[in-house]
Amino acid sequence: MKSYQVVGIGNAIVDVFSTADDSFLDLMGIQKGIMQLVERERGELLYGAMQNRQQAPGGSVANTLAGLGNLGLTTAFIGRVHDDALGRFYARSMTEEGTDFVNPPVPGGELPTSRSMIFVSPDGERSMNTYLGISSELGPDDVSDSVAGNAEILFLEGYLYDKPKGKQAFERAVELCHKAGGKAGIALSDPFCVDRHRGDFRRLVKSLDYVIGNEHEWCSLYQTDLSAALEQAAADAGLVVCTRSGHDVIVVRGEEQAVVPVHRVVPVDATGAGDQFAAGFLYGLATGQSLATAGRMGCVAAAEVISHFGARPETDLKALFRKEGLI
Repeated sequence: MKSYQVVGIGNAIVDVFSTADDSFLDLMGIQKGIMQLVERERGELLYGAMQNRQQAPGGSVANTLAGLGNLGLTTAFIGRVHDDALGRFYARSMTEEGTDFVNPPVPGGELPTSRSMIFVSPDGERSMNTYLGISSELGPDDVSDSVAGNAEILFLEGYLYDKPKGKQAFERAVELCHKAGGKAGIALSDPFCVDRHRGDFRRLVKSLDYVIGNEHEWCSLYQTDLSAALEQAAADAGLVVCTRSGHDVIVVRGEEQAVVPVHRVVPVDATGAGDQFAAGFLYGLATGQSLATAGRMGCVAAAEVISHFGARPETDLKALFRKEGLI
């Protein structure tokens, strides 16, 4: 039975990228800078409107696992794709990048593999329009004892709470991980996701070992200013991480706190910044680094991914960590 340093569970989504200016976004009724769920018809309309499309395997937690694979950790991903061209592309790509894609593509059924149409503005901001497709059917039956029960660290995606079956999958994975002595945590995903599931997420924060979110997500969770929100979070959670879009990262564990300086980078494409911050941070957590070092690793990984198109690293992250004196 294989054990994994990090297992992720989340939406398996093919990212489709295109550049677009603000006038195009307005014309298409796209809200800039956030992730919106769209229905199939809307998704096909937006897909057809994209110029010079590029595609890559995506999904928030899957992107993080790709970063951890880049860093040499043993990883697995629990996700759901259809046995169609995009689904086979996704499963093959994850495997080639070093992450075990443990559930084979699903034959039959009407729902296709999920895809997210990402419009990247000249300022690097990304506007994501996601059609969930078969990912919306991810459920507890997709979570095997031999994977979630053999994870040193389990990483969960807040977006899973948008569907009842996803929530059940999530809770089964946490139970298996904790029963085996592993640590489980979540990325809050986005402020709108937090708004939709505030009650559930407040309970989760108290039961999980670590929670990663940005300042808008933490403020939304506790419906107060950042200082008060983090004070409450620190009282509730084992380990709290707050990123702040180019400003210092705050990491709190009990009485211990680290404020990690961020070297600002003008983004080429901000897609995946939070996902790769999580990869760097979880690498630090998995290898026993201090909170400050783990936070700095997250910042270095995030800076790498926003320097080019796409949500996954193109450079050897360990080499970047060495250059920064982190390992």
